Amino acid sequence: MIRRTIREWERIGYGSDESEIPEAHADRLAAVARASVLSGRGGEGVLEHRRKGLRARGVVGVIATPDCQLEILPKIEGGGETEVSDETLRARLIHMLAVAYDLPIEAGALTQLGWQRETVLELLIRLFCSKLTDAVRQGMPRHYLEHEDDLRALRGRLDVTRQFSTLAVSPQKLACRFDALSPDIALNQVMRAAISKLSRLTAAPDNQRALRELTFVYADVADVPPSALRWDQIVLDRTNRRWRALLSLADLFLSDRHQQTSAGTIDGHALLFEMNVLFEKYVGRILSRALSDTSFRVSLQGGHRDCLYEGDIGRFRTRPDLIIRQGEQIALIIDTKWKRMTPRIDNPKQGVSQADVYQLMAYGRLYNCSNVMLLYPHHADLPNAPIHQTYSIATMDSDEKLIVATLNLDGTRIDHQRFLLERINSCLEVEIS
Repeated sequence: MIRRTIREWERIGYGSDESEIPEAHADRLAAVARASVLSGRGGEGVLEHRRKGLRARGVVGVIATPDCQLEILPKIEGGGETEVSDETLRARLIHMLAVAYDLPIEAGALTQLGWQRETVLELLIRLFCSKLTDAVRQGMPRHYLEHEDDLRALRGRLDVTRQFSTLAVSPQKLACRFDALSPDIALNQVMRAAISKLSRLTAAPDNQRALRELTFVYADVADVPPSALRWDQIVLDRTNRRWRALLSLADLFLSDRHQQTSAGTIDGHALLFEMNVLFEKYVGRILSRALSDTSFRVSLQGGHRDCLYEGDIGRFRTRPDLIIRQGEQIALIIDTKWKRMTPRIDNPKQGVSQADVYQLMAYGRLYNCSNVMLLYPHHADLPNAPIHQTYSIATMDSDEKLIVATLNLDGTRIDHQRFLLERINSCLEVEIS
């Protein structure tokens, strides 16, 4: 099994060296990448398939074929972070995924899972196997399901119609309808489908062994294709709420909206995430938790107000990344940007694009909001302290403000939560604790 790791916007050349990839494997990986919903119209939104090598774009995760895995880790576009190890970036990515998608990853849990030497995909599979094994030891969920069977003694109630039609010539049998406790329920079918899918994806021997054992445990559960799973029939209550975290992991592996794709005739799969979207979801979840006990609330991709009207028909609908409301009033609009800011010594505008500024000014006008913010990830080429720069819009003494800020992704979720609260306190000139 060949495993290679690169970062966003980096290139890996063809060859047999450990820092290269054989061209035949690269061709198959590129074919899998083109099948992803993130590949775009040109087919190269995930990987650029070039004459001398592959180049990653702004998508992270793992692309896998039966004999090769290519891991793409997050990196701010254009530079920086050259001294940051793959292990640090891998831990950062998994932490962001855990927060954004409610995955059951406790602080420090990955130190026992071999995160220094495994890809993100293998780590998530190992975590799933470990959690599922612990859960089934406590008992697999079962529900009473209605069964029909022809028995020699009455069980449950008699199916009169079937008894005097189909079994009219077999009076020694009784057409019975009865309820029996069964593990073949929607929740277990989701777990079985995840086990089947991951058995084809993993290359780590311990993961393969754990999945074989789990396949045996779930032998009495129907192997339902992911597209036919009945997620709507899953009800989590006090008797099975410990399965909530596992359901989030299974959803990550099985759901199309997380870009897990099959390349049709190519034997391969991908688990990919667009960093712009992941960064937005991560910040949104952090803010939602930070403001949960306050009078403020957060909505992601909300608003939906139109820029222009043609008669009574709206045109150019807007969807700000994050809107913070207090009651019916919009207090702050945040647009997250997974882009690299430049040091002020290199560029007085610090790489903030004119289009982004115009977009935020339009949001302020459309939503009658006097405070708007551009939020970028912090990186090593910037000063140590996170950036928080306030600009007056249109005039020097304007009450309308545009804030440019950065979020340092080092540290814990609590650190990020505290930092974002400080930024909001400063923007709104209130004290939120």
